[in-house]
Amino acid sequence: MIRRLVGVYDADHTFRGELAYWVGARLGRAHCALCDITHGTFRMRADWTACRDGLAIPFDTFHRDDQPVAVRDAVGGLVPVVVAETDTGTTLLLGPEQLAACDGSVTALMDAVTAAVAAAGLDWPA
Repeated sequence: MIRRLVGVYDADHTFRGELAYWVGARLGRAHCALCDITHGTFRMRADWTACRDGLAIPFDTFHRDDQPVAVRDAVGGLVPVVVAETDTGTTLLLGPEQLAACDGSVTALMDAVTAAVAAAGLDWPA
């Protein structure tokens, strides 16, 4: 049973890290496919917030330097990712390539998550 979804950005959570990512992204030197899905130029996207808030389980996001240790260990430091935390551990659902394939779309992200959950044989809470 899935208890929580966790997304990990390919950026650091400090002010310096956020600024470096923002500038790097504008100059084409930094890219995070999960950021493209959840954030606009300056803040979280409204369609992402509505989607996340409408889920039956939490979908929490972290940065590579503040992610839970269990998540980091489960994915070997790979970022960006989306994982499912279950009763039995942490399962990688989407890696960088799958997130990039979402092309910034919240709908595509949720479709990819749903397909990955089914492929992993996981169950959503009722």
